[in-house]
Amino acid sequence: MPDQEAGWRTAAFSMGCFWSPEALFGAREGVLATQTGYAGGAAEAPTYREMGDHSETVLVRYDAAVVSYGELLRLFREHHDPANTNGYKGRQYQSILHWTEPEQLEAIEAWLEERRLAGLPEPDTEIRELGPFFPAEERHQKYYLKRYPDAWEKLLGLFPSHAEAESSRLACRLNGLAKGFANRSALLDELERWTGEAPERRRELAAAVRSIRW
Repeated sequence: MPDQEAGWRTAAFSMGCFWSPEALFGAREGVLATQTGYAGGAAEAPTYREMGDHSETVLVRYDAAVVSYGELLRLFREHHDPANTNGYKGRQYQSILHWTEPEQLEAIEAWLEERRLAGLPEPDTEIRELGPFFPAEERHQKYYLKRYPDAWEKLLGLFPSHAEAESSRLACRLNGLAKGFANRSALLDELERWTGEAPERRRELAAAVRSIRW
């Protein structure tokens, strides 16, 4: 994943197997890049086969001017149940909110206070500052998109390197589309609003999206 650009924010979520959450967050307008990996533990150099005390985690880069942390937090809350993940395979599938800045922690605490006022129990979700994040192996990145060879090959053809294609905003959206969290019409509409891309580049991306055989 590229270095954080000016105005980008970073969030991280553990909510079970990281394939689906990466597609979920990647489908959301305002998300600029996603990456699966391992976080939340103390083990050094975790891998999928030897994760130690880390949990599967999705790192999300987003533009806070387009999508708020509160909206990402809502997706986290609504798309997993800690009771169905915690304790499965040790800590591999723990429910964890990894905050990276005080504003995120404030949003999390506000949500917890809302639950208390409503008489709801404390969620079985860990709240912790994001520590070291270890990217997952290549086969775990954009998992659903890579199940569609034509879509993946067309994406690779739009970028000078595999790494740039995989970490791109378009890869996020196509991965979300492949999983069913987005649709092509909405993506084409969004492409017209992408800043930082010249009009001819947006037309090139849109043409590629239209030509994909799913």
